Amino acid sequence: MSTASLDCDDFFEATALPENFQGKKQSIETFVERHKGSKQPVVLVTSGGTTVPLESRTVRFIDNFSSGTRGSASAEYFLDQGYAVIFLHRHRSLLPFHRHVQSNILDHLTVSTAGSDPLITVQSDKTEKLVPILQRYLDAQSKGRLLLVSFTSLGDYLHLLRETSRALQPLKSRAMLYLAAAVSDFHIPANMMPEHKIQSANGPLQLSLQLVPKMLRPLVKDWTPDAFVISFKLETDKDILVWKARKALEQYQHKVVVANVLDTRKMEVTLVTSETQEPIRLPEKDATEGKEIEELIIQKLSELHSQFRKASEKS
Repeated sequence: MSTASLDCDDFFEATALPENFQGKKQSIETFVERHKGSKQPVVLVTSGGTTVPLESRTVRFIDNFSSGTRGSASAEYFLDQGYAVIFLHRHRSLLPFHRHVQSNILDHLTVSTAGSDPLITVQSDKTEKLVPILQRYLDAQSKGRLLLVSFTSLGDYLHLLRETSRALQPLKSRAMLYLAAAVSDFHIPANMMPEHKIQSANGPLQLSLQLVPKMLRPLVKDWTPDAFVISFKLETDKDILVWKARKALEQYQHKVVVANVLDTRKMEVTLVTSETQEPIRLPEKDATEGKEIEELIIQKLSELHSQFRKASEKS
């Protein structure tokens, strides 16, 4: 076993399981079992940011800016492509379909008192937008194709990522992992963390953060070695973007990196494989009409996954 794997094992041993871990694990295993007998592909979409607690009884924590926009949109488009979706998301981050009604839901409703009983309806000017969204959501729910699993902290996320990856392994090449969550690179190990709330009376706060073990290596090699794994690379310097993506592919041996620059990530990304790099751009006209680059990303990744499955079946 590699040193990285040992570091990962140490991390898991020292990090508490998420709340209701067994219940979430059972839900994931049941979902995968339900789809095992079909030819339908199954994708794990991770979404949102991870918190890094500063105390065991957490009051303060470090967070990042991710709200789950890319992950929640991508989950919808995976459903459109025929996938069953496990959506592993940050608690209270954006959810598939729900994300379209982020303003106060009461602003979309009206009350009619014409009859004997008050009747609540959707305002007519909102119906055109909401009907297709609701239809897609109800279709996914009725067919059991969408499972929502939440996390909050870094430890929660990594425990659930490992269990979901292992649960997907029996599906082999039918499984895809689309790792869009914004995972912290640093954390405070449990044995270095104070139990109670840090007191300001003690003066200025100095933190010593440790590197989080890279989980992509054991995920690809041990947890789900036959799956089609996609990671993300976000940079602020476009000149090093593809180089960093290729370096990750060489290091972890997964299939695709979705490489994007912070300032242009909603309009342009580059899909990088060991052999190719393909830019995907959302035309300005499409953006003004409300279309999203995630639709184009998922269409292309679905094609690559299909090719991967066919090649795996022949080998």
